[in-house]
Amino acid sequence: MENPLARDLDHILSHTEDLWAAVRGERFFLTGGTGFVGTWLTESLLWANRRLSLGISAVLLTRNPEAFRRRSPHLADDSAVTLWPGDAVSFAYPDGTCPLVVHAATERYSPPEGEHQASALRRDVAATRRVLELAGTRGTRRMLFTSSGAVYGTQPPSLPNIQEDYPGAPPSTGPNSAYAQGKRTSEQLCATLSQLFGFHVTIARLFAFIGPLLPLDAGYAAGNFIRDALAGGPILIEGDGTPYRSYLYAADLAVWLWTILLRGRSGAACNVGSMEEISIASLARAIAREIAPGAEIRTAHPAVPGAPAARYVPDTGRAGRELGLRAWIPLEEAIRRTHQWHLRS
Repeated sequence: MENPLARDLDHILSHTEDLWAAVRGERFFLTGGTGFVGTWLTESLLWANRRLSLGISAVLLTRNPEAFRRRSPHLADDSAVTLWPGDAVSFAYPDGTCPLVVHAATERYSPPEGEHQASALRRDVAATRRVLELAGTRGTRRMLFTSSGAVYGTQPPSLPNIQEDYPGAPPSTGPNSAYAQGKRTSEQLCATLSQLFGFHVTIARLFAFIGPLLPLDAGYAAGNFIRDALAGGPILIEGDGTPYRSYLYAADLAVWLWTILLRGRSGAACNVGSMEEISIASLARAIAREIAPGAEIRTAHPAVPGAPAARYVPDTGRAGRELGLRAWIPLEEAIRRTHQWHLRS
């Protein structure tokens, strides 16, 4: 049976093929391999391994190997894969060396009224420390940490795109800042412990994405809109629809992350996302046009006249200048491919 992601996996391979020779026969250790980002990385790593006969092996940390096997049997049964049971905070280290490490596990964002803000921060930081200590004791050469654009705090409405050297930060006493503070602290640990242990670390600050495998019920606007459109509508916007976001397609995301891991500057943070801004209301309309033409779009409340629109849009100039990265797949095509994948799945 053909992999329904084959077209996208070929796209990833076409933009990363020159990276893989340097890691032929190497062993990868990945956390978060069962999530949205991690699954794309696992799919594309194994695709490259088979197409190029790389002899790569991958150790995937998972809390529940059997659940992973039921969900993704083609990945779990790949001879290159070892499912390593454990929690990111306390997992036992595998024997042998782990020359390449990707730490993509993260505590899910929880709203300010949630009960687990402090626990999420503690676990995120503890997991990062655990992975860094593995890297320091298992011969790691290169490690990628997937952080978040949330580390910048609120983007001023007057700032069109946010750069890596923007000095903003989430409020230290804000009830909704635990996720962002956990990422900031984890970045600091990466910078400090990688120097102590002597390995190369890169940091990818992730913004917003769209594509196959994106959860449809996890609070992501794009996923929620796709869910509503697949049901025929109405498409529900929780706010007033005015905030601006930008969306990088998942296949491009994988290209960016592999390139940052294998070519990025040690200690440098790199924004990962699209600079093609779109309002939340316009995103809902674009998804409706592709999936459910004529579907009703509802906002939770009307926009306040004259109020500046919130923004969460990165400047990705560093990724372009230093690594030659860009968004190859535009948003309309990204929505189309996502819809086609759902029709096949």
